[in-house]
Amino acid sequence: MKTCNECITYKSNFYHEVIHCLASALDYRDRYTKGHSGRVGDMALELSEMIGLDDKMKELVHIAGHLHDIGKIGIPDNVLNKEGPLSDAEWLTMKTHPQMGADVVNKCSSLKEVAMVIEQHHERWDGKGYPSGIAGQNIHLAARIISICDTIDAMSSNRPYRDHFTWDYIRFEIRNNAGSQFDPDLAKYSDQIIDSWISRYEAPLPLLEVV
Repeated sequence: MKTCNECITYKSNFYHEVIHCLASALDYRDRYTKGHSGRVGDMALELSEMIGLDDKMKELVHIAGHLHDIGKIGIPDNVLNKEGPLSDAEWLTMKTHPQMGADVVNKCSSLKEVAMVIEQHHERWDGKGYPSGIAGQNIHLAARIISICDTIDAMSSNRPYRDHFTWDYIRFEIRNNAGSQFDPDLAKYSDQIIDSWISRYEAPLPLLEVV
């Protein structure tokens, strides 16, 4: 017979495995960003540890990071996997994925806060994001963390319409957008998280001098 702590551990492990399966389902639809959600979830957890969040918040960030793009399951294939830049109309369709993801996850009563984070992960510090245009501290902390990690992984990955950016250019972009796109206090940790992430790659990207 399992002890109370063993039951909690079992439920937690089962819970995370289900979350991982949901995130993996997206990989089958979006072949160009396969593994993206998992990397963002892991990177967001690492950043959460750097800033000293408690275990409950770290778990929230980790789960929301893994599920942040789950709404893309509802995006048509001709938009999701288009080999080239999106048209204005296609971009408007793509921008519905945070709300769709929140709607999906919100059906689980224990994931209400995760759903909120998913809905807000494309909001900007200056209020120019989507879907709601909220700003600053009104954006959930977990969403602000995921926003930085999502950008780092997206820029360091190849896409159908562009090759990956170099690490020093990514550093420049995060710093340059601190206080506009990103929470300036969190952006201060970008070099640290990028240094940690570079060490995970077998062949780090070449450096590019940014003037």
